[in-house]
Amino acid sequence: METLRSKKGFICDMDGVIYHGNKLLDGVKEFVEWLQKEDKRFLFLTNASSRSPRELHEKLLRMGLDVGEEHFYTSALATAKFLQSQAPGCSAYVIGDHGLYNALYDAGITIDDVSPDYVVVGETTTYGYEHILRAMNLVNKGAKLIATNTDITGPIEGGIAPACRAFVAPIEATTGKQAYYVGKPNPLMMRTGLRILGVHSNEAVMIGDRMDTDVIAGIETGLDTVLVLSGVSTRETVDKFPYRPRLILNGVGDIPLLEK
Repeated sequence: METLRSKKGFICDMDGVIYHGNKLLDGVKEFVEWLQKEDKRFLFLTNASSRSPRELHEKLLRMGLDVGEEHFYTSALATAKFLQSQAPGCSAYVIGDHGLYNALYDAGITIDDVSPDYVVVGETTTYGYEHILRAMNLVNKGAKLIATNTDITGPIEGGIAPACRAFVAPIEATTGKQAYYVGKPNPLMMRTGLRILGVHSNEAVMIGDRMDTDVIAGIETGLDTVLVLSGVSTRETVDKFPYRPRLILNGVGDIPLLEK
């Protein structure tokens, strides 16, 4: 724990670490207060693509937690940055919510459902047959398939919900084409997070609730790793993977609590 608390930079997942749905998790307020008191650099880095940093700020504010927009980075922003670097001024057919649309628009990417350069898939509550049909035909015509993240499910109040990879799977199956996934555990997103914080990998820690995205992303980017048991992965889950987090905690609230 002393090694963890000495880190300069903290990269934290959100779903299952900070909240479930619209419910703030126990100990989160104390954890954020500790980060601020200790003058730590921190970033909430989420694979969810539906909300913008402003909306995430407002969501936490409604839960009683005031965190500035500069502390959020999403897979939608990472995807827009990737496409902007690969093909400036490109076009895309988009399956997702406004957080993804806004990120792509701000990066100068044109929305096109007729002959786009890319098909981009994120999370949305309006996903349906028409999305699959159009995306399948556009990919078969040559559009490149991009997905915001590899999460197949995500934690919500009272259970779990399908996430990005569940929406991409029918398009991959019907076209025979594999998507390029931009979000965690892709090191692209993690390296951007480190640049935003202005710290080296050995000065930072990745805190998450998933072995298959958060922990492996931290390990492959050279960060210290902490798994919290407040989301998807459990102690039993850990044994199924060939890698391990350095620490396993009940939740982020353990960090300031165990300092006392």
